[in-house]
Amino acid sequence: MFDPITIPFGTKMLFNTAKLKPGVTFDQVELAVGEMCNIVKETYGGDKGGFIAGQVFKFSGFVSDEGSIGDAAAADEHYAIVTYWRSFEEHEKSHADKIFSAKFEVLATMCSETRELGYEMLWQGAPEDH
Repeated sequence: MFDPITIPFGTKMLFNTAKLKPGVTFDQVELAVGEMCNIVKETYGGDKGGFIAGQVFKFSGFVSDEGSIGDAAAADEHYAIVTYWRSFEEHEKSHADKIFSAKFEVLATMCSETRELGYEMLWQGAPEDH
C-alpha cells in the first residue's frame, strides 16, 4: 500500500482533483477514497484493465514562488488522485464500469467539484548513481 511505484515510459497519467464541499474533511472521505482506489487496483490492474499504479495527495497549502507564474497565491484545499494507465481507452472503460462508478458516486456526493485530466508522458528521469 505504501510501496514505491515504477512507471514505464509511455504511460498515460490521469490527474484528478477533488475539491470537498464546505465542512467536509478528508477524514470523512478517506474510506470512500480508499475503497475506490482498492477497486481500481484489484479490478482493473495490469492485464485485467490497464491500471499500472496510483497515488493520492492532499494539497499542503504550499505554493512555490519560484515555480509559479501569475497569481498563485489563492489555491483552494483539494486532493489529487494520480493514476497511471496503459491507455486512455482502458481508463475510460474501467470508469464506465458499474463496479467503479458506484464507488466514485459515494465520493462525488462529498465533493463540490472533481476534474480528471489525461496526460501523455513525454519525459522521465532520475539522478544517476555515482
